[in-house]
Amino acid sequence: MERIEKSIEVHCPLRTVYNQWTRFEEFPEFMSGMMEVRQIDDTRVHCHAEILGTEKEWDAQIIEQVPNEHITWKSLSGAPSAGVVSFEPLGPQLTRVHLVIAYDPKNASDEVREALESLSARLQDTVEDFKWFIEQRDGESGARPRTDVGTGDSDTGGTSGAWPRGAGKKP
Repeated sequence: MERIEKSIEVHCPLRTVYNQWTRFEEFPEFMSGMMEVRQIDDTRVHCHAEILGTEKEWDAQIIEQVPNEHITWKSLSGAPSAGVVSFEPLGPQLTRVHLVIAYDPKNASDEVREALESLSARLQDTVEDFKWFIEQRDGESGARPRTDVGTGDSDTGGTSGAWPRGAGKKP
């Protein structure tokens, strides 16, 4: 398995950073190429993205979600991959976001392998764009966070739609 790790310090409180990251449906606002993320149920999401000029869709399963600490997932379809995003408080208004993606290029097609090779730069853009997205807004969007993964409590989560689509993207 190959691993790519990226970290960034975000000038927002831990809870705010974690809450924003758990709004999976808002990933297209700061993830380059991500067109849609749809929550299927408490532990699965469906992703639709443009990768190297080709539209791809895949499902991922959230393996573990510990509020204000980390989220671990793995792909259920598409390129074999897994990852974790961790959140570390560095102060009352400063949080480190650490993103790790692992993938197996040996089992991937040539097309998928090419896409994975560009993943390091794409993940760097993702953490930088997330930082910009949340800091320029001075906090998270208005929806409640998804903290119910694996608990069977489906009364939390969702997105408010309060932030206009595309408004969070850097010029």
